[in-house]
Amino acid sequence: MIELEQVAYSYGDSELFSDVSLTLQPGSFHFLTGPSGSGKTTFLKLCYGELLPTAGHLRLFGSDVRALTRDGIAEMRRRVGVVHQDCGFLDHLPIADNIALPLSVAGQSPASEQENLAELLNWVGLRARAGALPPELSGGERQRAALARAVIMSPDVILADEPTGNIDWEMSQRLLQLLVELNKMGKTVMIATHDLGLIRAAKAQVSARVLRISDRRLQLAGADL
Repeated sequence: MIELEQVAYSYGDSELFSDVSLTLQPGSFHFLTGPSGSGKTTFLKLCYGELLPTAGHLRLFGSDVRALTRDGIAEMRRRVGVVHQDCGFLDHLPIADNIALPLSVAGQSPASEQENLAELLNWVGLRARAGALPPELSGGERQRAALARAVIMSPDVILADEPTGNIDWEMSQRLLQLLVELNKMGKTVMIATHDLGLIRAAKAQVSARVLRISDRRLQLAGADL
């Protein structure tokens, strides 16, 4: 689904990582770790085509990203749901409307998807908060809403960038359970995180690979995590 072959990425003269090769298979579950500044967010951006590698080959759903048109990249991105560190909600819109925004961007009518939206809100435990504005939500509620927005287009891949960084352990577990459920439905999941406790909790439920960016390389982390 997502294939990186000897990929490198540089900011100006500074190389963030190089010689990265990885294939995200359908239905796989990955964690991405590494110190701050190692390139986790950049790596995720490569995986959904927001950035292009400075060297190597990147294929998304079988297509080389360099050969895709702007419309082709937009179409491909609908198959990838992203939970950003900054949820990026529009504060003047109710959270249900924020979750439905990808439908409007894709040219679909949110009104025709009201039943699916209601089911999604119920799944993330926000049915009673559908009319609330983003500033009225707790950190955990915002992250669950961000996950709902990421999956409303029924993507094949879900990428989450530090989704539990600003919420407590109980809410982290709730969010993890939603991601595990998505994986058990056949979705490919990758979570960038510093939280080793979260990784241990996930590995008790799913077969998850743990990857680490270190010294500009992507490595398989030790089995002791």
